[in-house]
Amino acid sequence: MAQRRIRIGIDTGGTFTDVVAFDEDSGELVTTKTPSTPSNPADGFINGIEKVLALMAASGDDITAVCHGTTVATNKLLEGKVEQLGFITTEGYEFMLEIARQAVPDGYGNSYFWVKPPRIVAADHVRTVGGRMDFEGNEIRPFDEEGATAAAHWFKERGITTIGVCFLHSYAADDHELRMREILRTEHPEAIVSISSEVLREYREYERSMTTLVDAAVKPNVSRYVTNIHSRLEGFTGGSGREIPFYIMKSNGGVLSADEVVHQPITTTMSGPAAGALGAALIAQKAGFDKILTCDGGGTSTDVSVVLDGEPTLTTEGTVGAYPSKIPMIDVVTVGAGGGSIAWVSPEGALKVGPHSAGADPGPLCYGKGGTSPTITDAHVTLGRIPPHLLGGEIPLDVEAARTGIEALAEQLGLDYERCATGILEISAWNQANALRQVSVKRGLDVRDFMLTTFGGSGSLLACLLVDILDLAGVVVPPNPGNVSAFGLLTVDVKNDYVQTQVAKQAALDHTAIDKTFVSLTERAAAALAKEGFAASEHQFTRTVDLRYFGQAYEVRVLAPTDSTVDDAYAATVAEAFHDEHRQLYGYDFRGDLSQQVEWVNLRVTGVGPITRPELREIASVEDGPGGSVEERARRSTRQVCFDADDGYVETGIWWRPDLLAGDSVAGPAIIEEFGSTVPVHPGFVVKVDSFGNLVITRTTASTEDVR
Repeated sequence: MAQRRIRIGIDTGGTFTDVVAFDEDSGELVTTKTPSTPSNPADGFINGIEKVLALMAASGDDITAVCHGTTVATNKLLEGKVEQLGFITTEGYEFMLEIARQAVPDGYGNSYFWVKPPRIVAADHVRTVGGRMDFEGNEIRPFDEEGATAAAHWFKERGITTIGVCFLHSYAADDHELRMREILRTEHPEAIVSISSEVLREYREYERSMTTLVDAAVKPNVSRYVTNIHSRLEGFTGGSGREIPFYIMKSNGGVLSADEVVHQPITTTMSGPAAGALGAALIAQKAGFDKILTCDGGGTSTDVSVVLDGEPTLTTEGTVGAYPSKIPMIDVVTVGAGGGSIAWVSPEGALKVGPHSAGADPGPLCYGKGGTSPTITDAHVTLGRIPPHLLGGEIPLDVEAARTGIEALAEQLGLDYERCATGILEISAWNQANALRQVSVKRGLDVRDFMLTTFGGSGSLLACLLVDILDLAGVVVPPNPGNVSAFGLLTVDVKNDYVQTQVAKQAALDHTAIDKTFVSLTERAAAALAKEGFAASEHQFTRTVDLRYFGQAYEVRVLAPTDSTVDDAYAATVAEAFHDEHRQLYGYDFRGDLSQQVEWVNLRVTGVGPITRPELREIASVEDGPGGSVEERARRSTRQVCFDADDGYVETGIWWRPDLLAGDSVAGPAIIEEFGSTVPVHPGFVVKVDSFGNLVITRTTASTEDVR
């Protein structure tokens, strides 16, 4: 039998591990899910591969590559589970993390009190070392070797083995940081060390320090996890010695080999969410929508982003949990509002939902695995909005256990059962809506112009509530929505980002120096792509520049010509692009105003190694199908479902999604089920199936054509 070429995408979430396999020759796509294994996520990963290979009647010899997205690092940061960290910085700057930034998120108007985010490093775990570079990389004071050795001994004596190092102006010259790492390797060899000049070669010491510390914080877990999986993949080759290429999704929308990810784990912190945004962008664009908000609901969290003209927006101003991170990433906002998020009563007696999650183990009460607190999933199952089982019956749910837990919570609040359960879901929907506003309204976008693409195991459960809260145009639910992130992993290229701060006013640019920096960054990107196995003819490069008007605190990023030498015309082209982008973002620019000078800040190069993407296929239509009404084909049964506490339970039709054809229409109230997810369609909404099998949900007062 001829060997096949199968590429596999695996997204590990807090509750389920999603798998999509793509046969590169036939174009066949096969999807499945398996429970995540939090005690050892690699088990769920391997189980997923075994399951999808069995479905395809394939073997490990047919695997050409495995692409992986994981929220392991993200979830630990979201839940505050950060291992003990140490921080070494320049003498006199020991309070850098305490001072942080003056900006108050969302302004003081939304709260009477504001508390700074939790420290990622305890104040007594900060050590300083003498020595100083200036912003041009010149040494002002020599490095204090004796002080550095003392700092290494101090951490060793206290058993602190994860350390971040950030010295002032190390983006311009890394000599002191490199020497500090050498001393740590000699004096404290057990230490896992991240240095800022390798993590983020960009100015602003606070953001650079935090980014470096997040890298250090996730490095032990990511390293152990990736190493474990890499070794277990050898079992699929039967001892032949062939190594299966293994890639990890990065936050910037590319992938990187597992060997390289171990050295830069911070690039994976938004791994799964980034894959989901890319997959949703491709699906929505194919369906004919160019303004999309994405909502990826998992077991632990919900991730939202914005897509314009088929491309998710990028940022270097993101956060991971409560911590700022300056790495390039798809602009995703994460909230602790997943299916496993726990409902609880605050000391003030108010109902709260999340951010803590029951995850997959022990999971919600209805899982029957020892969970003790009611969750969002428990509320859904007791209201009838999801079936009393998951994954087509593979995981039975204990509805009575969930009901008992929510009744106890309702008693604490003085509410009846239905109001408590629907209240849990409304609070969760508002949490998600606020995140969606953060990536849209607060970016100057009118949310009413957007369709919402919902995916992930729990992403579509609150779709109708979100339409009502935000006045959205409608919702697109892709086929196999629980596997969109895994599908996204099969659509991404290998990608590496490199940055160098080089501040200069437009009128005083050293064109030769800028050109030299671009060449150097491009050479680094090319070397990385060659290491990943791409021939020079396959290499693609993108240049971007961060600019601002002199005196501004933050920059705007614009594309720059890739193959041109930097000269006056080149600089003028970049400046014009900056003026245009500044007007687009802020409503004004200073083009032609000689008193307002443009300032160049950061130079960036992205190296891309392209891959073959799967094609989306159209499904059978009503005209070409087997005939018969949609009720005869797809309506399976009915059950009592509560959509509103005032209306109580109503008899609701249960529809089987795989039997729906393009052109079918289903009016709410309805529950549309498939193997990995469920879509509750509230009264007042209608679902239409498009040619690619997407469910397009709108209010009954609007047509699908009106929202395109």
